Amino acid sequence: MRFGRTLPHLMVAGLVVGIPVTPFVKDPGARSTARVVYGAPTNLGSGQVRTYVEYEGDKAVEVGVEVSEAVMQGLPAEGHNPATGLHSAEYVLDLPAGNPTPFQYVVVQWNPGGHEPPGMYDLPHFDFHFYTIDNAARLAISPKDPAFEQKSANQPGAEFIPAGYILPAPVAIPTMGVHWLEAKTPELNGGTFTQTLIYGSWDGRMIFVEPMITQAFLMKKESLVKELPAAAKYSPAGLHPTQYAIRWIADQKVWRVSLGGLTERN
Repeated sequence: MRFGRTLPHLMVAGLVVGIPVTPFVKDPGARSTARVVYGAPTNLGSGQVRTYVEYEGDKAVEVGVEVSEAVMQGLPAEGHNPATGLHSAEYVLDLPAGNPTPFQYVVVQWNPGGHEPPGMYDLPHFDFHFYTIDNAARLAISPKDPAFEQKSANQPGAEFIPAGYILPAPVAIPTMGVHWLEAKTPELNGGTFTQTLIYGSWDGRMIFVEPMITQAFLMKKESLVKELPAAAKYSPAGLHPTQYAIRWIADQKVWRVSLGGLTERN
């Protein structure tokens, strides 16, 4: 995610050539009564990323992305994504078969030099976009669309905006959407960006949830769980998160970036 004018970068999908890959090992410490279903792994750096859905009995309780420790070696140092203008590498990850959530897939972006605005998000970091629209609709978010500005300005009704979220820059980022931030997030209040949870909209509807996390924060190998503010209404209806978490699972050497506490919302 970024604000302001786009920056030049390289879209990288899937295999990073010439880098040895460390595969995932067995389920990394899920709750003892849980069942975890994984999506197909994708190579990133010297490791892999993959999506998952965790179930308690027949109920999905968490959706997320698992990142192996080896990812932090061999990450792309630079690049150019012509669609967004960002210096980042982009990976589209399918969610597991039978996924019962409104999220259709996850776009993981590695931003080696961060992005605008300067002094705020210009730190090496990862974006994890959980989208509720299909990939074709996401890619159609483009300045080539004659109605791009009108669709950017078409904000969802206030009832769909989570409590406490504001719109610092009401301009859509191509192939992403418009980004909503929590008003009290540290980087908007003189603090330093380490991790944040962003919501996204396009043409009158909310379309993604985005954990954004610095590489430095992940490398501390600390865990956090944060409660998410609710909106009055949700579209599409379905299982939406009430928590956001970053967990380091030491015995399996993986991070989990998750949207949890899935609860039926209308």
